[in-house]
Amino acid sequence: MAHTGRRSHRNRPGGHRKPKTQKQSTRRRTRRQTTRHALRREVPSTVALLADERDFAAMRHYGSFAFDDHGAYLREMEGLLKALAAKGVHTTVALFDPVAYEEFCADTRLDPDTAASRTRYTAELAVVGGTVTYEGQPIARLVPRLIGVAEEQATWEYAAALLSRAGHRGECRDDTTARAAFDRAGAALRAVVEAVGPGVHHVVCSVPADGTSLVAVLHADAREAGPPKLAEPSGLVFRTVLACGFALGSPGGLVLRTIVADSPETVRGWALHDGWLRPLSEAEVFTAYCTDAETGEPIPPEHGVEYRAGIPLSRPE
Repeated sequence: MAHTGRRSHRNRPGGHRKPKTQKQSTRRRTRRQTTRHALRREVPSTVALLADERDFAAMRHYGSFAFDDHGAYLREMEGLLKALAAKGVHTTVALFDPVAYEEFCADTRLDPDTAASRTRYTAELAVVGGTVTYEGQPIARLVPRLIGVAEEQATWEYAAALLSRAGHRGECRDDTTARAAFDRAGAALRAVVEAVGPGVHHVVCSVPADGTSLVAVLHADAREAGPPKLAEPSGLVFRTVLACGFALGSPGGLVLRTIVADSPETVRGWALHDGWLRPLSEAEVFTAYCTDAETGEPIPPEHGVEYRAGIPLSRPE
């Protein structure tokens, strides 16, 4: 047979394949969508929430901000969080601060009146911390927790700055001062919790510094054998505030409330003195707890609470 130079349909590349059916195309598209959904569950999300009505009002002057009612905004945000949780997406929630947002946009030369800029700011919040993991809690419970975490973050940043400043002597910098104070604060916290024994302990440290009052709160669970379980990052904030008091020689104080099953709650106290903790007498603890800090007026003692003297603590070498 003579060669004509033409290729038969059978020999052409792909000529033997059957055309894709609509059913096959749909199946492949479904597989791609399923894969994307699986990947979406691997990508965490951060949502920045305007918890305060005044902060919400401050954002309304941006034309790109779509909400005009704070209550409706909170309901929509709760719906978004629930939808993300239903898809298996790990979601953290941060507090949106309009003032910090404006500063962020000015520093990064972004237009604050765009959704893209708000997204960039939210991503920044996820990096610096101060977030709460969403676990299906109602928005009414989430907001107070979020505000508390944001305040705790601000306390830590301020205390850390003061502690760092304590290491400066003129033009010289001595990091050992801050580091030694931080180590001593950790030792003091351990000594206090170990001295009072088993139970659930609620510890508060208050340190006047630089014209303000630094307050740190920590929960310690010592119901089981072994080292007490300290809530983090609250433990870091607590140690930083206490270290700040040690380094600055501040006349701060520490009070500890202990809860043990089938026993009255007990309250003990210590004063910061000479880089360590001096135990308060029973009368001093009673006075501290039963006096209004603002007015100085007496407050009735709590029913079922025993006020006890602080326990002497061995000073580390």
